[in-house]
Amino acid sequence: MNKRLFVLLFCLFVVNIGFGITLPVLPFYAERLALAEGASTNTVGLHVGLLTGIYALMQLLFAPVWGVWSDRVGRKPLLLLGIAGYGATQVLFGAASDLWLLYAARIVGGALSSAALPAAAAYVSDETTAENRNRGMAWLGTAASLGVVVGPALGGTLAGREWHFSASWWHFVIDSFSVPFFSAAVLAFLVLFVAAKWLPESLGIKAISIGEPEKPGWRELANRLRPLLILAFIGQFGLALFEAIIALFAGARFDYGPAEVGAIFLVCGLVMGIFQSLLMTGYFTERISEIFRIVIGFVLMGISLASLGIAKNFSTVIGLVGALALGMAMIAPNLSALISKRAGSANTGAALGVQSVANSLGQFIGPVLGGVLFGWNVGIPFFLTGLLLVVTGLVVVWASGSAGSDGYSRAGEKEI
Repeated sequence: MNKRLFVLLFCLFVVNIGFGITLPVLPFYAERLALAEGASTNTVGLHVGLLTGIYALMQLLFAPVWGVWSDRVGRKPLLLLGIAGYGATQVLFGAASDLWLLYAARIVGGALSSAALPAAAAYVSDETTAENRNRGMAWLGTAASLGVVVGPALGGTLAGREWHFSASWWHFVIDSFSVPFFSAAVLAFLVLFVAAKWLPESLGIKAISIGEPEKPGWRELANRLRPLLILAFIGQFGLALFEAIIALFAGARFDYGPAEVGAIFLVCGLVMGIFQSLLMTGYFTERISEIFRIVIGFVLMGISLASLGIAKNFSTVIGLVGALALGMAMIAPNLSALISKRAGSANTGAALGVQSVANSLGQFIGPVLGGVLFGWNVGIPFFLTGLLLVVTGLVVVWASGSAGSDGYSRAGEKEI
């Protein structure tokens, strides 16, 4: 791994610590404000789903724009913009005392932070060759996942402490619930300084040469990548629904608080962080095609998620979450690598921007639909989504054609 990638991955690791800090706290924070404003218990899940999903909706709308701009002006400016926007809106979120301010912070934060997503993936693509791009994308996912390993444990600890302070001004209140969000902001601004000082631009002269072939339009690029984008959408739909609903589910079924939910996210991030790298090397890359790895990931994730809805104790929940995370670890880096390869090096930023649209659409619809279904039955969101993921894996098997000695024929892989 070269020095540039190391700095980038360090930045992503620290930013995702900040992101992870908020995961076990956000549902309880939103629940408190929603109930204080007179929301019924049944609609609390909807607010939590909307607050989670609207962040992804803004990423859906803005990520394609940032992806194109990363191909034009470079990766570094967009990365810095995304980190700065994320940090500033975490401060606003942590100080909000009304639901409308939470929504405002999530809207602005999603719009600005989405600049970092395609820029970081395109940076990795710039710094890797076609032969080792899968491994580069796995490193990217590992850095993010390891940050999410540390973050939830820290967030649960910060939220669980009694800080015994409170200050208010207009619609802003600073109290114990503010601490995890302010901590996330501090980490973001730390990373902003590191990236500005030590991360060089990766977009080379060749990428913007006037002799380069004309780039495809958005519609052409989306059509070229459509099957992979559908898979990205479904995978992120399942993961986002899990992340948004698990705290409410754990509270309703087991009476868990932020500390226990933090442990659940800790296991999820740890498994994804470790296995995204391990599964992209050795036997799996040599013997099993990318498409077959994705199929295994969907089936494993689906079975785990469906079973989670009927789990009876904490150890079972932890085991199923670990299996779910393992499935996602097999899906995410392989999809990103396939999309990057199929788009071509000159269109990497735009293609990963299009993938961010698919990801964000899943991250928006998953929590919102999950919140609605949770109001009906606490276990039904996991069961129905798990069924969808298993069916998706089976459909990919059917579409890929007959299996070869390495899992699938390369001809079948090209059809997906």
